[in-house]
Amino acid sequence: MKVKGHNDLIRDENSNAIVNTNSSEYDNYLSHRAKRKQGTERIDNMENDLKSLKDDINEIKTLLRALSNG
Repeated sequence: MKVKGHNDLIRDENSNAIVNTNSSEYDNYLSHRAKRKQGTERIDNMENDLKSLKDDINEIKTLLRALSNG
């Protein structure tokens, strides 16, 4: 059964769910979702790299203090 005012939407009679029949729209949605996920993963990786660099710098500072006191 078609959804009133939406040519690409139909209602599934078994589950009563609304289904988009426009496959190119769905493909665009999947593409945008994948790009957002990649962007989020990239930011997470950069945050982890930054934390690692901070830890390395703190370790170097500790070693330098030990050398200068020692």
